[in-house]
Amino acid sequence: MRQGSKTRKSIAVVRGSDKRYRYFDLVMAAFVTVLIVSNIASSAKIVDWGVSLFGIRLAFDGGTLLFPISYIFGDVLTEVYGYRRSRRVIWTGFACLAVTAGVLWLVRVMPGESTWASGGGQQAFEQTLGGMSSGGIVLASLVAYFAGEFSNSFVLAEMKILTSGKWLWTRTIGSTLVGEAVDTAVFVTIASLTRVFPWSLFLTLLVTNYIFKVAIEVVMTPATYRLVRSLKNAEQEDWYDRGTNFNPFAITR
Repeated sequence: MRQGSKTRKSIAVVRGSDKRYRYFDLVMAAFVTVLIVSNIASSAKIVDWGVSLFGIRLAFDGGTLLFPISYIFGDVLTEVYGYRRSRRVIWTGFACLAVTAGVLWLVRVMPGESTWASGGGQQAFEQTLGGMSSGGIVLASLVAYFAGEFSNSFVLAEMKILTSGKWLWTRTIGSTLVGEAVDTAVFVTIASLTRVFPWSLFLTLLVTNYIFKVAIEVVMTPATYRLVRSLKNAEQEDWYDRGTNFNPFAITR
């Protein structure tokens, strides 16, 4: 008999390793899509709205507009389906991101058609997608994603038990404060060490990315509430991670 679940009101007790979920695959697909698109956008452009905070210019990489949504999906996955299933999705995203980077690297190093190349095609590719296909940005993305997502999922799972499933907003925002801090610090540091981003932008990207990501989580809290409530009712699931093995490498348990 599996441990780790608790029912609430209309949430039925339906357990077993063969249980099928109606929307789990859709949430996973959305999560992976947001992850890949945001990483490509990160390497393509740095946005500057011309605003400063305490003398720090609030510029950020393009992926910051979308990447926080992946943390919202991560919150939903852990809150509804539990850490174990969320772990499987995180590893799926990791693999898909690695494949994307590998394909873009292969395309970058393959010889270009002469007419295309003479028109600046290779230069345009390098400027927009070159970062995503270079070792630095790939290493930064993968390591930051791994550390940030698992930190986020772990904190949310533990807080759900501590709060007995109450005050969802404390878990979504609290886990994001930790996960995004880890993700942003690791990503910007590695990207700067590998010269993807200039050190002159280190503090700007670190502060701006973190503030922006957390702000999106806060603003999206009402939508997160509705999505979580809808999925719990539709799936008849509300998972509590009591007795869960939180080892991120235990992908089969």
